[in-house]
Amino acid sequence: MMTYQVEILNPKADRLLKDLADMDLIALKQTSTDPFLQVVERLRAKAADNPPSLDEITQEVEAVRSERYARNKA
Repeated sequence: MMTYQVEILNPKADRLLKDLADMDLIALKQTSTDPFLQVVERLRAKAADNPPSLDEITQEVEAVRSERYARNKA
């Protein structure tokens, strides 16, 4: 048995798949919505609107490194 994940773009395709399932040629199973994947998608959508610049990323990395260094020094 082969498994495919299909993203349906046209409602006619949905009807075709249901017809094939009615003829017992295929089996349809809806995927469950994973809360983790919902969070990932939301974060990706936010990042697409306003992606951080290389300078902002560098500043954040340096801040975390210096904080970690200070904790390990103490």
